[in-house]
Amino acid sequence: MAASSVFAGNPNGVLSFPANPNTGRSRDFHPFQTLTYRFLNIPDQRIRRKLSCSIGGGVSGFPISAVSIKASHRFSGKQPFSSTSSVACKAAAGVSVGDGGGKDKPKPKLLGVEVQTLKKIVPLGLMFFCILFNYTILRDTKDVLVVTAKGSSAEIIPFLKTWVNLPMAIGFMLLYTKLSNVLSKEALFYTVLLPFIAFFGAFGLVLYPLSSTIHPTALADKLLAALGPSFLGPVAILRIWSFCLFYVMAELWGSVVVSVLFWGFANQITTVDEAKQFYPLFGLGANVALIFSGRTVKYFSNLRKNLPPGVDGWALSLRGMMSIVVAFGLVIVGIYWGVNKFILNDPTLPKTIARKKKEKPKMSMKESFTFLLSSKYIRDLATLVVAYGISINLVEVTWKSKLKAQFPSPNEYSSFMGDFSTATGIATFAMMLLSRVILSKYGWGVAAMITPTVLLLTGVGFFSLILFGQPLTPMMAGLGMTPLLAAVYVGALQNIFSKSAKYSLFDPCKEMAYIPLDEDTKVKGKAAIDVVCNPLGKSGGALIQQFMILTFGSLANSTPYLGGILLVIVLTWLGAARSLDSQFSSLAKEDLEREIVENAESKDAEDSSSEENGFFSNKEKAVENENGNGSTRGGKSDENQNLPTSPFDSDPEKPSTPLAQ
Repeated sequence: MAASSVFAGNPNGVLSFPANPNTGRSRDFHPFQTLTYRFLNIPDQRIRRKLSCSIGGGVSGFPISAVSIKASHRFSGKQPFSSTSSVACKAAAGVSVGDGGGKDKPKPKLLGVEVQTLKKIVPLGLMFFCILFNYTILRDTKDVLVVTAKGSSAEIIPFLKTWVNLPMAIGFMLLYTKLSNVLSKEALFYTVLLPFIAFFGAFGLVLYPLSSTIHPTALADKLLAALGPSFLGPVAILRIWSFCLFYVMAELWGSVVVSVLFWGFANQITTVDEAKQFYPLFGLGANVALIFSGRTVKYFSNLRKNLPPGVDGWALSLRGMMSIVVAFGLVIVGIYWGVNKFILNDPTLPKTIARKKKEKPKMSMKESFTFLLSSKYIRDLATLVVAYGISINLVEVTWKSKLKAQFPSPNEYSSFMGDFSTATGIATFAMMLLSRVILSKYGWGVAAMITPTVLLLTGVGFFSLILFGQPLTPMMAGLGMTPLLAAVYVGALQNIFSKSAKYSLFDPCKEMAYIPLDEDTKVKGKAAIDVVCNPLGKSGGALIQQFMILTFGSLANSTPYLGGILLVIVLTWLGAARSLDSQFSSLAKEDLEREIVENAESKDAEDSSSEENGFFSNKEKAVENENGNGSTRGGKSDENQNLPTSPFDSDPEKPSTPLAQ
């Protein structure tokens, strides 16, 4: 009798077999119940593989329909060991359960990190080191140029930050936005970076040697005589315009090359997991760069000691430092080119996921002020940001005026700044290691109040030495110091500790404060602080100093009033931090409880899903439903649970049970 096999249209692969001549009733073949179930319960893998070959390659992990198709060939009398069956048999041996076959080979690692990831992270780390190395040299040099120049002093800095630096920064960002619309990412990077490198090289080789020729000294003298000594700062901007241009370009290097170019490129090519693992290491690497660049500044500043008389030691030092800046700038360009050329085109590297850019709410100045006044939490957070910006500027400018009085020579000033940068790097590195301990052991409130406390104690000591240093002269003479030198050292400690506390504690605490807020308050609050508080904090101190200088005639005459203003601002800062701590702790507790509940619910859902979707549990559960629970596939009743078996799994000693009508 000819055998035939016909698909019954069932998605589970049910086949129809010839009618039983004895009973005249058709028999339905259920491979899911028979072949697969028996196959999965064979304990020996080798027997399973042999059996998979005998039925045409059906193995655990293959679709049930595949087993049904191969079995249909067996029942129809076709050759089971065809080329298709042979391929299936080989595949079965490769992916059989328990063999470990089919798994991806482990990716090569170096020091516990995948080599593919290191191909991106190591160049990024080198690029970041070079950028921060250059930034430290430029930052120390810009202060030396504008503070120690003839006809200038530290009083120029507040005017320079407000009336030159801020407008140029705004103009640059507008230009950058327009260029980003017409240039590719690579072209934009080169277009922005190369002018910086060219300017710093030209300044060391051309502009500074010609400064006496290109600066309008005579015009500045006439203006100063007409306006009076109170306008020394604004007139000095015109007098030493090339030095002021260097100051602005050095400031822009920090905001443009570091924040825009580097971090934009890093965020473009790294995944989220890589960022979580390696971005903190970039912060530590930045402080290592600070240490090395500080030593470099000090080395070039001390070159004048071995020079013959009549040679401008500062010009030689400046030429050497600018040459290093240009060299490291070209290294940055080379790394960027190499990463784009050889690494980003590697198909084996993990790619970043294209994310839809979130629309940042555009808030006007009036809307920002209104939102700030509407929330006590946001007001306290804004107070922290503004207070830090004003406080650090009030002390820093006054300290630099004393620094010039102690070290009037550019080389001496630069040498001291080199030591200052090295000490700042070491202190910040240590504070970053301690910050995790402080946050975990003492909590957010203590960590947030360390920065204003440090600034208050060191600020009081600094201004006290300036105002009441004369009675302490005999005691300091015994220590080999003058009140001026003591004020310089205390001011340096104030800047070192306040900046290290800011980088390691203040910034993390500020960002943590946004976390427990609801999404609307979080987004709008950050936007309002960006619009109002950041500019106010950065320029607030400078505006206060300008008012004091123009009112009292000089920075020295306004020192007592600056000290009083600093005390009021820091005490306000501490009060806001204490208030914010109580609010933050309450919100953080609620957020933690909500997260615990959500995690528990998520874990229960995952456990339930894994039980329902597990491979073996699915098969066994399906068989149990059909054979034991009385509910069969397709909604059949209990009377169909005694289904016939195929010839492969029937017991010869037991007769087949006919299908119930």
